[in-house]
Amino acid sequence: PASIGSRGSLASPFCFWPPVLTVEPAMQRIALRLAYEGQSFQGWQTQPGGRAAQDVLEQALTTVAGHPVATICAGRTDAGVHALAQVVHFDTAARRPETAWTRGVNANLPAGIAVQQMSLVDHAFHARFSATQRRYRYLVWRSATRHPLWAGRAAWIHRPLDVTAMRRAAVHLTGQHDFTAFRSSQCQARSPVRTLSLLELTERDDLLCVDVQANAPP
Repeated sequence: PASIGSRGSLASPFCFWPPVLTVEPAMQRIALRLAYEGQSFQGWQTQPGGRAAQDVLEQALTTVAGHPVATICAGRTDAGVHALAQVVHFDTAARRPETAWTRGVNANLPAGIAVQQMSLVDHAFHARFSATQRRYRYLVWRSATRHPLWAGRAAWIHRPLDVTAMRRAAVHLTGQHDFTAFRSSQCQARSPVRTLSLLELTERDDLLCVDVQANAPP
């Protein structure tokens, strides 16, 4: 979504995974698919204290590449938001085996973040502007008592929720709408208009999963 993140949500800003590049230019562009645990970081975007996911990733990439590396992501996440498939790209003149950009980078990352996949891509690929859709999953723990294993991963609601009414309301949010009322005051997107292609509620015992997917204009 156009950054519709919240604490405890699982974020998956994504693009279609790019095809492998067959012609090797002097400066390579590499795409990475990341997963990270949001409570460990102050969001994605670099912070003065160096505790953002971008900070630790760029430090690890710089170590492996042997020169400063700057990354661009498909969609920034707020503090507390976890990522299942965050896509980033960076340019490098370093020639390393593929495992260096996965296991090698992971060896220099803290436990809360890891590279899941790498791909050598064309310079026309851009993690943000090539993204076509973004998907988020929000979890709600519905119980009279809190559950320690869901802390930081699911909102806790101790009163009953009318899921049937929520599903009826969700129908009115799908499609193209102006989401100005939902956007952050710091949102940098040029337009608040988005096409919400999916808003689905799934019940799994006491857990309610809310899946949201929308188009991804810059």
